Amino acid sequence: MDSAEDALILVTGAGGDVGGVGRTIVESLRARNRPVRALAHHDDERADYLRALGADVVVGDLTNPADVARALNGAGRMFFSMSVSPSYLEAAATVASVARWTGTLDALVAISQMTVSQMSVVSTEESHQQRLHWLSEQVLNWSELPVVHVRPTTFMDNPLFTTLAARSIADDGTIRLPFGTGRTSPVAAEDVARVVTAILEDPRPHIGRVHELTGPRSQDMTEIAEEYARALGRPVTYVDVPLEDWVTGVLPQAGLPPHVEDHIATMARLHRQNRYDRSTRTVELITGRPAQTVEQFVTRHADLFS
Repeated sequence: MDSAEDALILVTGAGGDVGGVGRTIVESLRARNRPVRALAHHDDERADYLRALGADVVVGDLTNPADVARALNGAGRMFFSMSVSPSYLEAAATVASVARWTGTLDALVAISQMTVSQMSVVSTEESHQQRLHWLSEQVLNWSELPVVHVRPTTFMDNPLFTTLAARSIADDGTIRLPFGTGRTSPVAAEDVARVVTAILEDPRPHIGRVHELTGPRSQDMTEIAEEYARALGRPVTYVDVPLEDWVTGVLPQAGLPPHVEDHIATMARLHRQNRYDRSTRTVELITGRPAQTVEQFVTRHADLFS
């Protein structure tokens, strides 16, 4: 097996947008001069960007065994990530079976979401995507590969806290969401990427473990709106919207695919049920630096709310 310095690291989901977890991991690893192979779904300007970083880019589909085998060839470590998709479980099973067949990995870091921590084999309250994440974790565990599970809570980069919030903030200085008094601790994708990067660089202490990632504190939406206000320098208040009204009248404005829209609607309902009232210090414990607060995130991404 290659040394820690030389091990080729395969990063899937690397062809995402700016600020995405996979793309940020590639940036971080290449900044450390680590050898990286990036699996992208399309050969476009995003793939060209990864090549410019010095990554070996493979264009392929995670549900295609031949593509996965080509991407895994010579890789010692892997980050498995895929966007919200009905094919998520098929991709996880394909990755697990091909990785077992190649037998080269000493670490496979897989991302799901913290909702999985509250689920069981008979759970029915979650979205179809959350169920796919739960099942995918089972498949990876059954594979007996050296797996590390990373379960972030909802992302600050999620449309709930960016696109949709920006529209109502611009309209009347409000954040209109159906969370009621539910508490939440969103985490920045950048912080999740920092955790995954640290694990990929030294996976041995983490093999077989589950890491739950949140922001620095759990709070209700009135408190979160106050953080937006401080970051943007103008009044921002929270308005609780009836869930059904929000799902039928607000969420469709985001223009999301049906599978993604269903997932976001379920996340909103679970927030209202206080299922996201979770807080960990895992980001700081693994990386040595605390997770960003909402105020810090909004300040750094103020252009999203202009």
